[in-house]
Amino acid sequence: MNDIVFIQGLKIDAIIGVYDWERAIGQLLVVDCEMVCDTTKAGQTDDVAHAINYKSVCEDIERLCCDIKAKLLEKLAQEICAYLLENYPCQTITLSIYKPNAIQHADSVGVKIVRHQST
Repeated sequence: MNDIVFIQGLKIDAIIGVYDWERAIGQLLVVDCEMVCDTTKAGQTDDVAHAINYKSVCEDIERLCCDIKAKLLEKLAQEICAYLLENYPCQTITLSIYKPNAIQHADSVGVKIVRHQST
């Protein structure tokens, strides 16, 4: 299946960065997540028990961003993907994390990673 459950523009205040001043102030992160999954049963039954609950996914991403306190976005993205793949019925995750206030003359900077369920 190539169905996708997605989250776009999830805003989270978190501690991230390699410099002491970054870690002292916290920063705004914006997260986009696409989870490749099979939505057939949810579509047939109209039952949330057969769907990926995107509210729960958002809460988990927010908690992980706040708890991990990574220095690098790459580390944070890797940890989020690993958690989501382990805890949700999806085969592939594309995750982008943006730091919109990091570089004065850029709209945003960040990372985008793709991870797959290990078989």
